[in-house]
Amino acid sequence: MSHYGYIVDSHCHLNYKGLIEQQDDVIQRARHAGVGCMLSINTKLREYDQIIDIIDKYDDIFGTVGIHPHEAESEPDVAVAALIEKSEHQKIVGIGETGLDYYYDNAPRDMQRANFRAHINAARDTGLPVIVHTRDADDDCLEILGEEMSKGAFTGVIHCFTASQRLADACLDMGLYISISGIVTFKNAHSLQATAKTIPLDRLLIETDAPFLAPVPHRGKTGEPAFVADTAHFLADLRGEPFETLGESTTENFFRLFSKITPPNIAARSKQTS
Repeated sequence: MSHYGYIVDSHCHLNYKGLIEQQDDVIQRARHAGVGCMLSINTKLREYDQIIDIIDKYDDIFGTVGIHPHEAESEPDVAVAALIEKSEHQKIVGIGETGLDYYYDNAPRDMQRANFRAHINAARDTGLPVIVHTRDADDDCLEILGEEMSKGAFTGVIHCFTASQRLADACLDMGLYISISGIVTFKNAHSLQATAKTIPLDRLLIETDAPFLAPVPHRGKTGEPAFVADTAHFLADLRGEPFETLGESTTENFFRLFSKITPPNIAARSKQTS
């Protein structure tokens, strides 16, 4: 376990159906599983206030502001200034999630690309990391990241990584982080498992993407932040590292990337919630 005394779920959706109805129980189960910090990701600006309600209620939960590529058509007029303004809340610590999804193509690709660039601009201007979703879009993702990085450096993470080794290597070369979800535990995830072994320990994050993608042994259930512990144990075994080492490193990496956060004091929190 990390010297903070806990692991982190670096990407979940606590305002989504399946979690919001049992919010207190979900969060308590996560804490009991050793999860001391959770990042609840915004995917629609019209749901931003839901994120604020959650992060204002719990001191170990933080949030982001952003528009998912699936929503690039339903919320097409994303303004960099609006993202920057909404990021000023003290517990909004990242920009996104944004990116490209050519698997579902729920929004026109040109709108997705414009949405992605707007979020990167906001990340660059605020100094906050951008949370990137990419699926079946390696070439365009790399082109946009490379072009935008050449305009000025920014930080970020490729969340729920399932792409190619080529994309992983290129993103690492740009200084980005890579986050692994419960998909790595699936028995047919051979390519992802191979890539997960190659990610430098100091650039690795773990996540649930809850309520989606529950890892083995919870497949078929609603995902929740507590399950990040199962992914961490699997990933540590896969990489041949002690669980404590992986837990410590991924937690430190999270706070290094999301540097706006002052790490929660779980001892103080325990007194408040006991």
